[in-house]
Amino acid sequence: MLTATTYDVRSLYLDLLRRNLTRFGMHERTPSEWPLRRRLLLKTVNTFLPRFRGAGVRDYNARELGLDWPAEAETMIGMKRLTSLQECVETVLKDEVPGDLIECGVWRGGACILMRAVLAAYGDDTRNVWLADSFQGVPKSDPENYKADKGIRAEFAAGILGVSEADVRSNFERYGLLDDRVKFLPGWFKDTLADAPIQQISILRLDGDLYESTIQALDALYPRLAPGGFCIVDDYLAVKACELAVTDYRTKHGITAEIVDIDGTGVLWRK
Repeated sequence: MLTATTYDVRSLYLDLLRRNLTRFGMHERTPSEWPLRRRLLLKTVNTFLPRFRGAGVRDYNARELGLDWPAEAETMIGMKRLTSLQECVETVLKDEVPGDLIECGVWRGGACILMRAVLAAYGDDTRNVWLADSFQGVPKSDPENYKADKGIRAEFAAGILGVSEADVRSNFERYGLLDDRVKFLPGWFKDTLADAPIQQISILRLDGDLYESTIQALDALYPRLAPGGFCIVDDYLAVKACELAVTDYRTKHGITAEIVDIDGTGVLWRK
């Protein structure tokens, strides 16, 4: 039986982890080994993106809402989306919803590190955390087959968005959370997800930005999402192509579960 002290220690650990994964309120330095082009890209994005979305460059609101690209932090999804993710994992544990946890598009691995930490904090040793990513960045858009992706050129940011599997593994090791419950699915979604050896899913987190990536992940994995499980879409309110992929899939399969706005960028619904 858990005592108040046990709960407080767990809560403090996970709160500290979230703050560190986002570097919330902390000073960051751009890594010295980064080439000039990569430094300029980061500076440009972090100058204009927060202002475009309504937050000041030096405003904590930007990091809280995940409106900038961190130089060092393990995640760019911000404190609100990270806290929501923790609550989703805690809910499926409390409600005994069966299935593994997976993120499609992991960047530096921060969201998956948190999911593994929640499982560890609650003593769950049966579920796996899956990381599906090309580990090369976002694929070049294919507007001939996916018209909604026309004009999207996310591949230009591969120098920042492309993080190697080795680096992600190192990030897990830094937090003491790399074990045999952490599973990697390297490659493009079209090549890896359909045959992924995952029987059932309780948390399905999508962060592929493009229509193509989003629809491929939904087609391959949503049927395996257990009733009571959560589908989380990171860029639904920020990238129109992503929203359209979700709308098309939900319409095709008659999904009417309420879509909940997390922070003005990400959304979720419960199956």
